[in-house]
This record gives sequence, structure tokens and C-alpha cells, in this order.
Amino acid sequence: MTQMVMPTASPALQAVKGMNDLLPDEAGTWEFFEDTVRGVFRQYGYRLIRTPIVEPTALFVRSIGEVTDIVEKEMYSFVDSMNGDALTLRPEATAGIVRAAIEHNLLYNGPQRVWTIGPMFRHERPQKGRYRQFYQFDVEALGFEGPDVDAEQIVMLARLWQKLGLDGVELQLNSIGDAVERRIHREQLIRHFGASEDALDADARRRLHTNPLRILDSKNPAMQKLIGDAPRLLDLLGDASRAHFDGLQSLLKDAGIAYAVNPRLVRGMDYYNRTVFEFVAPIGGAPLTITGGGRYDGLFAQLGGKPAPATGFGMGIERVILALQERGSGPGTTPDAYVIHAGAGAAGLANRAAEALRDAGYAVVVHAGGGSFKSQMKKADGSGARLALIVGEDEAAAGEISIKPLREPGEQRRLSIAALREQFAALLQH
Repeated sequence: MTQMVMPTASPALQAVKGMNDLLPDEAGTWEFFEDTVRGVFRQYGYRLIRTPIVEPTALFVRSIGEVTDIVEKEMYSFVDSMNGDALTLRPEATAGIVRAAIEHNLLYNGPQRVWTIGPMFRHERPQKGRYRQFYQFDVEALGFEGPDVDAEQIVMLARLWQKLGLDGVELQLNSIGDAVERRIHREQLIRHFGASEDALDADARRRLHTNPLRILDSKNPAMQKLIGDAPRLLDLLGDASRAHFDGLQSLLKDAGIAYAVNPRLVRGMDYYNRTVFEFVAPIGGAPLTITGGGRYDGLFAQLGGKPAPATGFGMGIERVILALQERGSGPGTTPDAYVIHAGAGAAGLANRAAEALRDAGYAVVVHAGGGSFKSQMKKADGSGARLALIVGEDEAAAGEISIKPLREPGEQRRLSIAALREQFAALLQH
């Protein structure tokens, strides 16, 4: 007798570590946040641009810097099996936007204010608010030279925090000067840290002769005294860099924007110069950067384009969402009304009522799948809607809808579709 072998069930597949699903219960906060951001950007004249999530690897090597952590360890790079091209999932958005501006000659008719949104990718250890696939809003002002646009973007972000109801957000500001000033500072840093090389951790020793500015960004407690004693780039600023930084601070003070100058603030990409800034918010009891940016006047020429000044920032969406959730900000995804129906002719009237309210801008869910009035009412209550709209055979015969409050005591009433639409705003308030 042949023994039957039962097939072994395959294990359920799961998402790649650090690449997360956005589930419906979280979507309301994301939608509120994204809609608010788009509205603020529109107020300041920024327009949407979209670029591919896959770019030539050389774009990021040339822009971010070959000896940065991003290029050395964090990029998702691969060779295209069709043509052998070296490609990379974008780790940030600025380089792609500048590439697009050069390729399509976007600055031909003058400077451009643009923004984009989408996923970025970095192969690093996932932790709270930092993921391998993460989402960013990215804003760039291309072709603007003075500190006024630097200030504009910071003021725009301050307005955004206010609209979102985010308190406790702090602005840190610094200038990293121009190329000549950074070169002098680099030599001073190498001498300073090299004299105490035994006190450096492995990352700092690796960066000492390649990217010593990044040592200043170290969070290693054992190195903070050495970092605190390091030469300050602010003390080396030339007249042009100093005037730019002073002008920015003057504009921020005039706008009533509080800030702290942090001489140790640097950025992780090589393309930055002069202004660098971060907005930091307390999340989970610790300060986390939710937005970082600054000026990058040399990137156009670095990527083969005509020289053009530029400034911008990236905003980590997951981190802002964490801050919003901690503060209870943002609406959920609850509908305004839930429609239950049963009996002859009820479905048609229920759907017509729902469409009339949707035409007026309201969110309405119509029950699907059948069931008793009792079971449908449980669904209505669980939806979070403020009102249940009920259509039975009696309502269908009369061409009317019964309205039942779900969140507070109130009398049930019946209205025609026209009257329901006319009175719906008032019904939601009671």
C-alpha cells in the first residue's frame, strides 16, 4: 500500500526587514499630514516634480561623495541584467532632481521652486523612525543665490509645524562655509583628531583622512569632549560666507523664528555648503531629526551642468508621523456616515443617498455583504461614523432615509435625500 505524503505548507511570506506596510488604521494620519504639507508648499509657490526611484549609480557617487557612509555601505545597487548598467535605488532625492533640471534645462527661463514625495532606500540597521525603505518630502529651490530663500524654506517649515499642531520642534542652524574654508577646516580637524587617534572609535578612525567633518556628527559619548574641543568652521568663515549666514539669521529673527546655532551640525552628503539646518523633535523621549537640509551651490557643476546655486531640504515622513501620533494629532479615517439597508428597493435608495452626500464632499460607507439590521448596526457603530443612515422597506416605499446618531443621544428622524443633503452638516454637529 502506497503511503500518502501530505504536502508541506510553505511558510507565509513576510515583508523585507525594514520595509514596512502602511495599514488602513494608520492611513488617516498619513493623509492628513501629506495633504497639509502639499497645501503649505502651494502657498509658497513650490510645484511638484517626480523623478525615477532608480538612477545611475554614478549620480550618487558623484553627488553624495565616494567616501560617505551612504555610498560606501548603505546604497541598494545592482547591475541591470539587460544592458549591464550600474543602477541604484535612490538613497535621497536631491541628486535626481538636479539631474532632471540639467537634463531638461529647467532653469532656462529662470529659477524654480519644486517639491517631490516618494520612497528612498538605504541599507542600514532598522530602528525607530529609520527604515530601509522610507518616505520623504523633498523641497528644492533651484537657481536662487541669497539667504532669503534659505530663510523662506525654514519659515515655510515653521508654518507647517504650526498647522500640524507639532509642538516642541527646535531649529538648529550652522554654516559650513565654502570649499576653501572647508579645506582649511579639514586640515585642522585631521591634526586635532590625529593627535588623539587612540581616543577615536572605529568609525572616526576610518573617517579621519577621508571625511573628518563627519566625526563631528558622532554620538559616541566617549568622544564628546574631544569633539567639543575641535576647531570650529564658524571661526574660519570668509566675508561672503559670513555675510550669507548673518543675513539668514537676520531674516529668521525678523520672522520671529527661534533657533540655536550649533557649530557641530554637519550634513552627511558632500554637496552641501554654507547654510545647513535641522529641525529636531522629541520622539519617544529622545530628540530626533525630522527635517534636514541646506545649501548646495556646487552640485549643478559637479553633475556636469551649468553652475547654479540651490538650497533645499528632506523631510522624513515616518518620523513626523511618529511625532504626530505621540501628540494625538491628525484625524482618523472614520466616515461621516454609515448606510445600512435591507429589503426590497432599499439598496438603490441607499446608494443614491450616499452618492448625494459624496457629491457634497462627505465620506459615506454603504454596507456590503448583507446581514440583519442588528449586525449591520454593529458595523456602523464600529466604523466610527457619527451617523447611521437606515433604509428599510418602509423608507424605500416613502423615498426617505432614517438618520440615527451613533456617538451621542438624539432622536431618530426621516428625511428625503434632498433634505438630508441640505441638513447634513447640521446633523453632524448634534
